[in-house]
Amino acid sequence: MDQFLKTIEDNATLTEKELAVMFNKEVGDIRAMIKKYEEDGVILGYKTIIDWDKTDREYVSAMIEVKITPQRDRGFDRIAEKIYNYPEVQSLYLMSSGGFDLCVLIEGRTMKEVAYFVAQKLAPIEDVVSTATHFVLRKYKDKGIIYGAEEPDERGYFI
Repeated sequence: MDQFLKTIEDNATLTEKELAVMFNKEVGDIRAMIKKYEEDGVILGYKTIIDWDKTDREYVSAMIEVKITPQRDRGFDRIAEKIYNYPEVQSLYLMSSGGFDLCVLIEGRTMKEVAYFVAQKLAPIEDVVSTATHFVLRKYKDKGIIYGAEEPDERGYFI
């Protein structure tokens, strides 16, 4: 039922009744499907995507490349677990190729706060070989959502 999962991933505000109509099922069947997906860990949570640049919240986002030495019998898992448990870490990915092993996405209030996280928490972890920090200057698209799509002016030009 990939289409069902894709539909609720794209719009988590759809009601069970609306989903039942869309997929030609009973509301109880939809409720049972969602419950089973949650119990099986297929559905991990529900999130609202906010364009924080349109609010008063001050923050910076950064992508940190991390090169590590994998652990015997545990590979990258032990180090990844240590990193993803920090509250600053929003996302963590194991990469398949390139010059680094892990990609860490974090948020902080200031660049200095992000730099502190890298220098005092991330870099000192045993088996972390190196890090490279890239600050996000602007989000254009995230999780399939386009941010601040500009409307053309009366002449059809984008400003």
